[in-house]
Amino acid sequence: MIEIKNLTKKFNNLTALDSVNLQFDNGHSIALIGPNGCGKTTLIKCILGLNVVEHGDIRVLGKSVKEDFRYREKIGYMPQIGKYPENMTIEQTLKMLVDIRKISPENLDTELLQAFNLENLYSKKMRTLSGGTTQKVSAVLAFMFNPQIIILDEPTAGLDPLAAEIFKNKIIKEKNKGKLIIITSHLLSELDDIVSQVVFMNEGKIVVHQSVDELISQTNTRKISEAIVGILKKMAHE
Repeated sequence: MIEIKNLTKKFNNLTALDSVNLQFDNGHSIALIGPNGCGKTTLIKCILGLNVVEHGDIRVLGKSVKEDFRYREKIGYMPQIGKYPENMTIEQTLKMLVDIRKISPENLDTELLQAFNLENLYSKKMRTLSGGTTQKVSAVLAFMFNPQIIILDEPTAGLDPLAAEIFKNKIIKEKNKGKLIIITSHLLSELDDIVSQVVFMNEGKIVVHQSVDELISQTNTRKISEAIVGILKKMAHE
């Protein structure tokens, strides 16, 4: 579970996050969406400890991120663009991270590794990989260490349709195990089957935080994408 209390983040004169209050509970997959520059990336970086929390607080699984950096061991993260040592192979990259985390092989989640058939590409160096294959490596690493919280930044960008479907099914499976999954995406249509809540941000503030069922009911729509378009049109006229 993640609790965000009165979180404000400024960069010089720019207020990236403006008194944000949110609670994300286990067993949910949450879409974090909004226009470019709305504060999504800053919020994720604050949760991950990449941005220092100065005003307000974030509590992850009951502990403040200001108190103990080890909370990050409970989070799996898939960046929009993964950066890896160029001259290492896929096998070497995965082994290096497993060694760093000091987790025994029997405790690893290798389901995506096998589903993506990445073991057949183990000898390929990271610099030779296509964008889609690099995304697969990032996806594997996000789930591999059985984290309680998983943050996915534009996760299906570059994935072929089959890989994207495999990945969506994995997200649903892990959510049903009681894990908390946060997803950012500009492709609203891909969220319909996999998220249970929607957080819509704009100009550093939370505009909407509702369950999908509530959002669709209130906007009298059938899909998340249609509901968000309705919100945007309403904002434009206010």
